[in-house]
Amino acid sequence: MPTFLPRRGRAVAGFALAAIAVFSLAGCAGTDASASGSDAAAATSLDDFGTLADLEAAAKAEGALNVIALPRDWANYGEIIDLFAETYPEITITEQSPDISSAEEIQAAETNEGLDTAPDVFDLGLTVALQNTDTFAPYQVQTWDDIPDALKEPSGLFVGDYGGYMSIGYDSSTYPEPASLDDLLGSDYTAAVAINGDPPQAGAAFAAVGLATVQSGGTLDDFQPGIDFFSELNAAGNMLKVDVTSATVASGETPVVFDWDYLNAAHSADNADWKVVVLPGTGYAGYYNQAINKDAPHPAAARLWQEFLYSDDVQNLWLKGGARPARMEAMTEAGTIDETLAAALPAVPEKTVVPTEAQSTDAGTLLGEKWASAVQ
Repeated sequence: MPTFLPRRGRAVAGFALAAIAVFSLAGCAGTDASASGSDAAAATSLDDFGTLADLEAAAKAEGALNVIALPRDWANYGEIIDLFAETYPEITITEQSPDISSAEEIQAAETNEGLDTAPDVFDLGLTVALQNTDTFAPYQVQTWDDIPDALKEPSGLFVGDYGGYMSIGYDSSTYPEPASLDDLLGSDYTAAVAINGDPPQAGAAFAAVGLATVQSGGTLDDFQPGIDFFSELNAAGNMLKVDVTSATVASGETPVVFDWDYLNAAHSADNADWKVVVLPGTGYAGYYNQAINKDAPHPAAARLWQEFLYSDDVQNLWLKGGARPARMEAMTEAGTIDETLAAALPAVPEKTVVPTEAQSTDAGTLLGEKWASAVQ
């Protein structure tokens, strides 16, 4: 499984993030040939294009990229998208439905199959990725070897990219810091606690149940203790059934939130009293996954986007957003990680669990069967 180290163990030789302004993916000079749409759709690595310059040429010829479910305040996606647009002004980026769930991304691909409006790429929680591998095109980026094996489907159908720890964010001007799950069951948190999405469909919400499971003494082999906790939270009148967004946090509509630490931390920009805690004991960590739509209307641009996301510069932009990039260990060894940003990551529990593919699949099945009735 991927290693999550305390932040002090990750600081290495510096990397000038200011150099982002002159970021370029240009590789060695290639030929003037560019892959046709059909060739690009079949490409499984950069070798199928020839060079990175050839891939860039093919993507520029397509002239468009459709991304979906990428909120600009999620793990620094806004800056990442803007950098791609600045680097490749010939490619128009369409940002579709930024606040939908992982499952809804797949639904959008099915609804728009064969149309220019279909998403080219996906950003998905592991459970949804595992359930929909027949929707993806395999692709291995040129930095493939730097990505831990535990974070990637072997052929490249989906690949972990950035991650963090499940945490609890709260408005400290109104609510005390929770020291345990049991605290959230008390009257201090009446009608105050929300999760980010629907656990059978959304990765962050799925992980909230995973955290509740291990914090309740269970294991990732059986998410039932986590389901039981949220059932009890709901029965106590403390659970809010409101989808969490930056707006709901800023307005106070969702004052206590289970979410990834990097997402919870971002809310402090709108609320100076917003605090984040990663509960002691066993921590739950996870990554979001990149995948290419096998029916992508812009297959070369989709693959260029993947190469871009796994470059040193963009991996450091995930870090700037408070997330832990997939290539962090390799970049630490190579001296290309931003040491200041790495040192700023919050402290993490001594013990960390990350679900395996089998555990995620089983948990997804269990949640589909029992979640709705547990919190109705």
